[in-house]
Amino acid sequence: MADEKKPMNILMLMTDQHRVDTLGCYGNDICKTPTLDEIANTGTRFTDWFTPSAICTPARASLYTGYAPFRHKLLANEERNVGYMEDMKDGQWTFPQELKKHGWNTGLVGKWHAGTHKNANYYGFDGEDYKGWHNDITHPDYLKYLADNNFPPYSITDRYRGTFPNGQPGNLIAARLQQPVEATYEHYLATRTIEMLERYAADNKKDGKPFFLLSSYSAPHLPYIIPDEYFDMYDPADIKLPPSVAEDFADKPPVQKNYSRHWAFDTMTEEQDRKLIAAYYGYVSMVDMEFGRIMDAVKRLGLDDSTAIVFSSDHGEFTGAHRLHDKGPAMYDDIYHTAGLIRVPGCKPQVRDDFVTLLDLPATFLDIAGLDTSPAVDSRSLLPIVRGEHPAWDPYVLCEFHGHHFPLAQRMIRTKDYKLVVNPESRNEFYDLNADPYELNNRYDDVLLKGPQDELMKTLYNRLRTRGDKFFHWMTEMFNVGTLDYDPTMSGLDESTYKDQKKKAEANK
Repeated sequence: MADEKKPMNILMLMTDQHRVDTLGCYGNDICKTPTLDEIANTGTRFTDWFTPSAICTPARASLYTGYAPFRHKLLANEERNVGYMEDMKDGQWTFPQELKKHGWNTGLVGKWHAGTHKNANYYGFDGEDYKGWHNDITHPDYLKYLADNNFPPYSITDRYRGTFPNGQPGNLIAARLQQPVEATYEHYLATRTIEMLERYAADNKKDGKPFFLLSSYSAPHLPYIIPDEYFDMYDPADIKLPPSVAEDFADKPPVQKNYSRHWAFDTMTEEQDRKLIAAYYGYVSMVDMEFGRIMDAVKRLGLDDSTAIVFSSDHGEFTGAHRLHDKGPAMYDDIYHTAGLIRVPGCKPQVRDDFVTLLDLPATFLDIAGLDTSPAVDSRSLLPIVRGEHPAWDPYVLCEFHGHHFPLAQRMIRTKDYKLVVNPESRNEFYDLNADPYELNNRYDDVLLKGPQDELMKTLYNRLRTRGDKFFHWMTEMFNVGTLDYDPTMSGLDESTYKDQKKKAEANK
């Protein structure tokens, strides 16, 4: 048991663009993930864990702030930004700053990607400043690591890519890395994580100073660039293509078909598709191995009984599902439903199906630290669930999307049974998840489902109004959202509206 007189430490392991169905503990019988499976088997595994937005920067900013994306306003990745803010506003509250203010060591090793000019150090994290969405392979500290260990430089062969609609070579999706595993960027990050863990453990032993440490990876985000051992780890013949590869985009928002063309899905063969998934599995297994090195260090340093372990990713990845790659303008579970594991010393192993999100972690971290959780305004602590309690929990999950490559507004609400996606630019979507778990059939116009669809539309509308997400204005005039308690036309100069407002003002004097 942890010492009740001092706060528990927290170690978070984080991946990027990681499908929930690649983990053994979530049912994959091919891809090997023994480290994450062990955390699941000894902690709480959440079956219904989601991301607030399936784009790196908005999701990560929500993780650091406990604010929904529309509220923190960091809505797109810098690399594809088409006019949104690139840094959080001055004075934005973050949990690492809060922990640091209360005497914690707070460290981040690896991917930050939640601001262009204000980096992880600005928001209270110790550690190197790593740039961009990808492995920062030109970072001076990584180059020094290669030189110090006499490792060969970064080099790739066997590139996998399709062809863009304009005939040019498409995005790189996978390649063979000409380095040993020990030289990979992932091995380097694990090594630096262990070194920081050792420093923090020494401080903790010396004066009881607690720590929060985030080990954050770009992997298994495409392109899947890995050495032979993992590039060839899985036989493509053993790989099953996702059922939603049958997607024909009939009655779907046209942007999805356009996005499939952008990712050049139909310019690659089925054999290549299977190899890409096999390589993705290899990447997942390689990162799990590196996580194993970190967890071995936790045990070696005697931190097992005093450190909470958390795992999640910022969002999922298509990897051929719906004839797509990467993530983007389609709110399918492939990219919104992710893995979530929390192990707290003294708490019994369990599997829970409460609807939770990455957004709930800041309040959870504060709760573990014994601090006020209210600054993380859109976050709710998961610690009571992890302790085995059964608090009343939200039966809905809300997600949002603001664009990637181009601006595009979407909002989604989901229950265990149904999903509604509001797409102002084209077709709305409604899925019966029990009958159609792979979301192939858009039943938005199905009169047989009008009841649950109306209920979700009204619930989404009211939730957005309560949150202050002004997306609700579009829904007010366009859909059946129930009886209104205000004038939605904003016609304050209309004579009758003016008289009503004057009466209300006089009554409130």
